[in-house]
Amino acid sequence: MNKTQTEWIFGIHALNSAIQRHPENIVQIVIANNSRNPRLESSIETAQKLGLKTTYEPLQYLNKHCKERHQGIIALIKIPKLPDESDLKNDLKKLETPFILILDNIEDPRNLGACLRSADAAGVDMIIFPKHKSAGLTPVAKKTAAGAADSLKIYQVTNIVKSLEILKDNGVWVAGTDLADQSSSIYKADLKGPLGIVLGNEGKGIRPLVRKHCDFLIHIPMFGTVQSLNVSVATGIVLFEAVRQRNLHISSCSKDNPRYTNITHTNDL
Repeated sequence: MNKTQTEWIFGIHALNSAIQRHPENIVQIVIANNSRNPRLESSIETAQKLGLKTTYEPLQYLNKHCKERHQGIIALIKIPKLPDESDLKNDLKKLETPFILILDNIEDPRNLGACLRSADAAGVDMIIFPKHKSAGLTPVAKKTAAGAADSLKIYQVTNIVKSLEILKDNGVWVAGTDLADQSSSIYKADLKGPLGIVLGNEGKGIRPLVRKHCDFLIHIPMFGTVQSLNVSVATGIVLFEAVRQRNLHISSCSKDNPRYTNITHTNDL
């Protein structure tokens, strides 16, 4: 039998998300003896009501297990296995109009976490990213995601191209972000309906084979001297343009859809 893997997470947002969504995965919560952060009180009280193990240790103990800024609290959690491409087909059937983000070889865990945060805010149904040559759901990524890593349905797949084929076989159109000649502005492309959006590596963009398997290409128009944006910034811009289009499309027949309750209507750009 394989031994259950664990890792230390840190930061108040990441801890609160774990407590609210997956308390069964928390092995131990450690609070710094000299912590003066009032925001911790609510988290500690909730954890103790749930019967979770909480201990107080010197700051040096926390620093030993976490080299990042931990805000005076860390937690040891079990690492659950993420679903993969074998789960995609059945899960897609449960979605009426899938809205999916595919991240092709994002290397910086902070960028990955920021992309997850934007995806959660935009109401994305699924996130797909590769197991290899990509940042994983590390404690740094989870802290940057500010709880989104626990709320999103995340698939860690062996083969992005195979995953794109599964999406397309199930009626999902795949848009790749790229500055190729045939690429359309995000403001002119149709981003409604079942949709998967691919964003690529911080330096190289999406890989040629992945690009080849996209149904169409899109880009963010650039008007200054800078030729590219940070991938997490680009993710937010593209996703929310898709949300704008999708929201305008459904607003007349589904105004009470909870997924769009907090979306502000905007005029066409």
